Order: sequence, then C-alpha cells, then structure tokens
Amino acid sequence: MRWALVRVCLAIAAMVVVAFAVPLGLVIKEMARDRAFSNAEREAAAVAPALSITTDRGELEKVVASAGSDTGMAVHIPAGDGATAVDIGRRRAAVKDIATVRGLGRASTTEVAGGSTLLQPVALSSGQIAVVEVFVPEAEVSNGIGTAWAVLAGVGIALIVGSVAVADRLGVRMVQPAQRLVQGARELGEGKLGSRVPEEGPTELRLAAAAFNSMADQVVQLLANERELAADLSHRLRTPLTVLRLNAASLGEGPAAEQTRAAVAQLEREVDTIIKTAREAKPQTAAPGPGAGCDAAEVVRDRMGFWSALAEDEGRKVRVAGADRPVRIPVARADLVAALDALLGNVFRHTPEGTAFAVDVHNAEDAVIVLVSDAGPGIQDPAAAMARGRGSGHDGSTGLGLDIVRRLAESTGGDVRIGSSVLGGTEVRIWIQLDGREPVRRGHRGSVRRRRRAPAGVR
Repeated sequence: MRWALVRVCLAIAAMVVVAFAVPLGLVIKEMARDRAFSNAEREAAAVAPALSITTDRGELEKVVASAGSDTGMAVHIPAGDGATAVDIGRRRAAVKDIATVRGLGRASTTEVAGGSTLLQPVALSSGQIAVVEVFVPEAEVSNGIGTAWAVLAGVGIALIVGSVAVADRLGVRMVQPAQRLVQGARELGEGKLGSRVPEEGPTELRLAAAAFNSMADQVVQLLANERELAADLSHRLRTPLTVLRLNAASLGEGPAAEQTRAAVAQLEREVDTIIKTAREAKPQTAAPGPGAGCDAAEVVRDRMGFWSALAEDEGRKVRVAGADRPVRIPVARADLVAALDALLGNVFRHTPEGTAFAVDVHNAEDAVIVLVSDAGPGIQDPAAAMARGRGSGHDGSTGLGLDIVRRLAESTGGDVRIGSSVLGGTEVRIWIQLDGREPVRRGHRGSVRRRRRAPAGVR
C-alpha cells in the first residue's frame, strides 16, 4: 500500500510538472525573442531622427557609431534626384527583402546567417524611404533561456521529490497501524495473550485496532473461564478419589490390591496436576528447558510392567522391543506416562480379550519413534480418531487420549500417525523430534528415511 501510494503521487506530480513546465518554457523562449527584437527596434529608432534631417554619409556614420551598433547596424538610402544610393554598414539582408520593406512601408524581420535582422523603414525629407537594418545574433535571442529552463527543471524536480516525500509519510501513517495489527494478531496466535494494538492511524484502522483489542480481551476472559472450569471440575473429583483411596486401603495385601492402590495414587497425582496447570495457565506439554526430559526406555518398561499384569489376566501376549538401553527425549516423564497409558488403555478398551499388543522404541539420529501396535480390528477412520473430542465410534471413547499423544509429539516438533501394524491391527507411531531438527519416518522394517514436515493442521 505504501509504495503504491508513492507511485501514484509520483505519476501525478510528474504529469502536473510537465503540463506546466513545458508551456512555461516556451513562453520564456518567446519572451527572450521579443526582448531581443525590442532592443533592435530601439536602436533603429535612435537613427530615424538623423535620417529625417540629413542624408550625408559622414553625419550618418557618426550617428550609427554613437548608437554603439556600428557592427550590427546598416542604413540603406536609395538613389534619387541626381544623388547616388548610400549604404552604411554591413548589409546582411537580401536586396529583395530591403526593397519589399521599402515598398510596404512597415518593419519586418528576416532570417540571415548567424541570427535575424530587423528591417525598419524611415521616411526621408525628400519623400524617399530609407531602410535601417539591425542585426540580432542568435545568442542574443536565446540569452537567459538555458538558465530559465534549468530553474524550471529544478523546481519541477523539487516538487516531485516533495510530493513523493509527503506521499511516503502518508503511506507510513497508513501502513504502520496495519503492520502493528498484523503483528498483534500473529503474537496472539502464538499464545502471547497480553498482545494489544495501539489505536492509532486513520479512522478505519483505529476501529480495527479497537475491535482486535476487544477480541483479545474476550479470548483472555474465555480462556480464564475455561481454566477455572477445568480446575473446578477436577477439584470435584477429590471426594470420590478419597473414598476410593480409603476403600483401597482396606483391600489388604496382594498384587491386585497393590495395583489398585497404585492406580488410585496415580489418579490423584493426575488430578492435582490438572488443577495446578489450570490455575497457573500453563500448558501440560510445555517445552522443557536444557537438560530436562526423561528416559523413554525406562518409562516404557515401567508402564509395561504395570499393564502386563492386566494383560496376563486377559490372556494377551505382550512384546517390548528397544527398551533395553537409555533413550533420552525432550519430554517430561509425566507427559510420556500419560501418553503411553492413553494408548495402552485404548488397546484394552477397544480390542477383545486375548488380543496381542507390542511397544517398540526406535532411537534414530535425530528422532525417537515409539510404536504401539496391536492385533485388534483396527481403526476405520484414523482422521476422526485424531480429531480432538471425537471418538472412534465405540462406547466410552472421547478421542482425547490420542489428542494427548499428538500434543506431546507436536511439542517437540514431531507428530503422530495411525496405520496398520504387522500384527494385523492398529499401529500408532509417535515421532519425538530431537534438537529441533527435521523428524524422521521409520518404515515397517526399521529403515529410517526423512520426510517433509506436514503443514500445520494437516494429518
């Protein structure tokens, strides 16, 4: 917008300058010519009184010399009454032009070599017509024209530059508020909820800035209300959790009782985490600082140890691969535990008893891939399953489990894909990117190949 306004003003200013400067330059040229011939007429008029008194050559030469134009003036007196023709000075005009002026009795100009001549008729006392010839050099006709045209050009350029400068300032006044509005929208989209836009500039942009600030305030208020609601709903779970904890304490000893008490304790920790996160307005999957993260292999072994007991009760075959050595990832341990529990819980919830499942950890150069696969019926619509708030079509499914997994992967720059496993069912692949580099994609046979990152929102 800014440069478009500058170009328009430049074109308009240039047309205005040309429209006025060119005619004015022609007028100045004509004025210089009129000035030169007016001077010539005055010189010719200075000789006319002497011609009306005498035609003596010597006297006329003195008059011409006193006029200071002895080299540019000539006097032509015709012959008559026994007197011979007298020509004083250098004749430049053609004889026929002099005869024509003498016959017409009025002044005339004619072009000669090096300039022009003014032919002025003067009546003598004898009744004859003498002609005074005044030479006007070309340099005198164009004297001052170059300077005048240079001044006109300078003024025109100054006007163009000034108009461009004014247009640029106007463009800045219009563009800067728009740029601040774009920057504010970008910052708000990045999660900087305190971003606001100054209400400056033209009326339309001030109204847009006011609308943006109002929208940002409403977004902040809506998010605050959502966090308070999440915290309040989570807090309501404390009462039934307390009852569960008391009941679990009375179960006595045994593996089942220990697992129940451990599950209740973990559920209490998760509820506390939800309440704390909602109150502090911080996302659960915030990017960890330097040195933070966890050992993915250790987390996999721990969670598989927890779920293996239930798998044994249901007659499921379990396989774990790649978790025998440390695998550091830039993800908080609690987040990875929540993601694995969500995927493994889906296996137990949506596959028949006796269905085998496996967890594989692949440690590549710049990414860690965690695969959770099963031999169940599979997912008919992976895109719908990945969408937040949409279940897979089975009872009790909300779709939030897979969304937790996706947000964990995306917090590192990776992503999640759902496909078919080698066991015949569903395979969920979690790409956890390391050191901010491009993620990798691993095939079924373990080969690693790079892939292009999908645009945001494309799955």
